[in-house]
Amino acid sequence: MGIFTTKLGIDLGTANTLVFVPKKGIVLNEPSVVAVSLAENKVVAVGNEAKRMVGKTPDTIIAYRPMKDGVIADYRITETMLRYYIKKALGKWNIAKPEVLISVPAGVTSTEKRSVSEASLKAGSKRTYIIKEPILAAIGADIPIYEPTGHMVVDIGGGTTDAAVISLGGIVSSTSVKVAGNKIDQAISDYIKKNYNLAVGDKSSEDIKIKIGSAIPVEKEARYEIKGRDLLTGLPRSIVITTNEVVKAIESELREITKAIKYVLQETPPELAADIIDQGIVMTGGSSLLHNMTELVYRATGVKARVADDALFCVAKGTGIALDHLDTYKKSLTSKS
Repeated sequence: MGIFTTKLGIDLGTANTLVFVPKKGIVLNEPSVVAVSLAENKVVAVGNEAKRMVGKTPDTIIAYRPMKDGVIADYRITETMLRYYIKKALGKWNIAKPEVLISVPAGVTSTEKRSVSEASLKAGSKRTYIIKEPILAAIGADIPIYEPTGHMVVDIGGGTTDAAVISLGGIVSSTSVKVAGNKIDQAISDYIKKNYNLAVGDKSSEDIKIKIGSAIPVEKEARYEIKGRDLLTGLPRSIVITTNEVVKAIESELREITKAIKYVLQETPPELAADIIDQGIVMTGGSSLLHNMTELVYRATGVKARVADDALFCVAKGTGIALDHLDTYKKSLTSKS
């Protein structure tokens, strides 16, 4: 059955795209992947179906990730992907053009924002609103952003980490770094290649991060068996990797993230900094769920951190809440088209 609505909130991520419908919740959560046939020059699959093809396609089919570091890397493919998700979320019987609200990273340029708006309009939206991810993450995490109080949000997505201090509905200080879940996964895969001469896929690296990863060294290590291709013989082989090896593999990426958090704290006015010390830092996004991530942030900054409820879905939830209360949140809109 189709979902009859004229409002859609879209968390357009580097790794995944989530669509939120007010009063219904998240109706779609699929990888931001598009499979294209080079022979026919056309899209053959989007989302889950395209993700299953990654690394397994013949030479004539390429699986693209049209979003890179939180922004559009391939405009035409992103437009096709958005059209697919908008149609799928609305249902085939709904012909009304929806109002769409889309999230963008805190450090996005006006040109990048315009690209998102244009891609959304061409994909079939009637009107497109753009709000920065930290604001949406805060809304989705039930933070009262319009109070005259400082709140700090750190959103660690697939392509970018956004750190921001929010007060009175606006961003007071922020930064966006192109180090997040994907770079962390890549660091694990590079470590295994360098130390074990084994090539492993993106999915395997992500599994290692989720199952045994930690942001700081641990006394009681977990072990995980991983299968891959031996780079010397070309044959399948498996190895066992431990938690503290993962810590070592990703320490440089996590240092970049904590550096970004410290930078934002240093740029924050003293009165708001005092609020943040009292209330702590709220963390959202998939990689905020990395074991001991809040402890690492505390050690790096001296400020307590906590992971928001439903951390993976805070930005998507924020799009839905903002759409449902546009008058309330219109001060936070960065653009409208």
